[in-house]
Amino acid sequence: MTFEYTPKGVCSRKMIIEVEGDTVKSLSVIGGCHGNLQGISSLVKGMKVDEVISRLDGIDCGGKGTSCPAQLALALKQYKTQQ
Repeated sequence: MTFEYTPKGVCSRKMIIEVEGDTVKSLSVIGGCHGNLQGISSLVKGMKVDEVISRLDGIDCGGKGTSCPAQLALALKQYKTQQ
């Protein structure tokens, strides 16, 4: 299943996440710090959804109270509640 998430409080504008079963198949991010988000996309590919949430939830960027990784964790939590 592919779904889109609109992050809040960060530089990125949209996350397009493909999940198959309980595994992240791909992540594309529009906006934000391109190099860092490419790295995160590569790292989470093939990871279990719960592992991604566990590792990224609560990460802060510059005192914003959130970050692109934390927003990805929120997106995946939202995905799980819809399943």
